[in-house]
Amino acid sequence: MTALRRLGLSLMAPAIALVVALALSAAVIALIGQNPVTAVRVMFDFGDSPAQQTQAIVLVLNRAVPLFLAGLAVSVAFRMGLFNIGVEGQYRIATVLAAGAGAAVVLPGPLHLLFIIVVAMAVGAFWAGIVAVLKVTRGVSEVISSIMLNFIALGLASYLLTGPLRGSPEGASIITTSEIPESGWFPGLNGVLTGLGLAEPRSDLYGFLVVAIVVGVVVAVLIKRTRFGFDLRATGMSPSAATASGVDARRMVLKTMLISGAIAGLIGLPELLGDAHDYNTEFTAGLGFLGIAVALLGRNSPLGIAFGALLFAFLDRAAIPLQFADIPASVVTIIQGTIVLAVVVANEIARRVTRQQAERGNAVAPPTSGDGSTGGGQGPGDGPPPDGGPTTGTGTGVGVRNASGEPGRTDSRQGAGA
Repeated sequence: MTALRRLGLSLMAPAIALVVALALSAAVIALIGQNPVTAVRVMFDFGDSPAQQTQAIVLVLNRAVPLFLAGLAVSVAFRMGLFNIGVEGQYRIATVLAAGAGAAVVLPGPLHLLFIIVVAMAVGAFWAGIVAVLKVTRGVSEVISSIMLNFIALGLASYLLTGPLRGSPEGASIITTSEIPESGWFPGLNGVLTGLGLAEPRSDLYGFLVVAIVVGVVVAVLIKRTRFGFDLRATGMSPSAATASGVDARRMVLKTMLISGAIAGLIGLPELLGDAHDYNTEFTAGLGFLGIAVALLGRNSPLGIAFGALLFAFLDRAAIPLQFADIPASVVTIIQGTIVLAVVVANEIARRVTRQQAERGNAVAPPTSGDGSTGGGQGPGDGPPPDGGPTTGTGTGVGVRNASGEPGRTDSRQGAGA
C-alpha cells in the first residue's frame, strides 16, 4: 500500500465522522424547530470588530490547550492498550495540591513556576501509578480502578479545598485556596498576537500554550522515535509477543501509566497559572472525560489530537452565541457526542478496510523462488540465526513471505530455520 493510500485511509475516519456528525446535528436542530443554517452562521460568527475576533480566537486557543493535554494523557495509555479513565481525578487532585504548594512557597519566578509544574506532574503520576500497581500486582482492571479513584480524588480535592488548603474567608460564596504569588504566574502571549498585527484581546492568551506544544513534540518523539515507544506500541498490539521478545510487559504498564498521569497533572495548570491563580469551587471540570473524545478523534496522534482539541474548543466557545440566538446550548453537546460515536464507527470501518486490502494483497502475491538474494534457503526460517551469522540462503529452496507480503529471511544452515 502506497504512502498516499495509507494517508487517505488514516484521514477517512475523521472525515466521515465529521460529515455524519454534522448531518445528524443538523437533523436534531431542525427537529427542535430551528434553522440549521442559522446555527452554523452563529457558530462561525467571531464578531464584527477586530478586537472581538481576536478575543474569540483567544477563547478557542485557551480552551484547546487543556483539551490537548488531556487528549495526550489518554492517548499515551491508549497506545499501550490501557484505558486511563482516571485522567479527570488525576488532574483535579494534582491541580489543587499544586495550587496549595505554589501558594505556600516564595521562589524566584522561573523556579516558582518549575516547582508548581513538578508538583502537579508528580501528583498526577502518583495517582495514575496506583492504577498501574493494582493492575500488575493484583490484575485489577485499570478501567474499574481508575473510575473508583476518580471519586476518591474528587472527594479528597473537595476536602483539601474546604479544609487544610482553604484561603478564602468564612462565608465567601466561592471557596478558594490561597492565591499563588505573582512569581508563580505564567506570562501570557498577547504580545505575540499584537506582534502579528492582531488587535489586543480582553483576555490573556495562555502562555502555557508553549508548554503544551513542547509536551506534544516530546510525546511524538517518545512514541515514534525511541526504543521505549517501540516497546510500548508492541506491547499494546500483542503483550504475549512482546514478552516473548524480551519486553517486560508489567514494567511497561507501570511506566506508561506514570507518563500518562504526569501529563494529566498538567491539564489544570493553564487556567491555574494563566488566569485564576488559585483553585476554587468554580474551577473547570470534565476535561479528563473530554480528553477521551479528543484522543479518539485525533486517532492517538499528537497532531490529530491538536486538531481535535481545536474542534472541541470551537464548539465549546459556540455555546454562548447559540444561546443568544435562542438555540439551546445543548446542541453543542449533541454535536460532540455524535462526533465521538461517528469516530468510533468510522475507525472500525477504516480498520476493516485496511485489513481486507492487506489480506487481498497477501493472497495474490506469487511465491518467490530462492536465489540466495531473496532469502531462499534449503528450509524456511523465521529470522537471523542465534549466533548472529549470515541470513542469506543457499539458493536451493523456496523463499518464505512474511505477513506483509515481503520476502522473509531464512537461515543458511541445513534444515528448518530455528
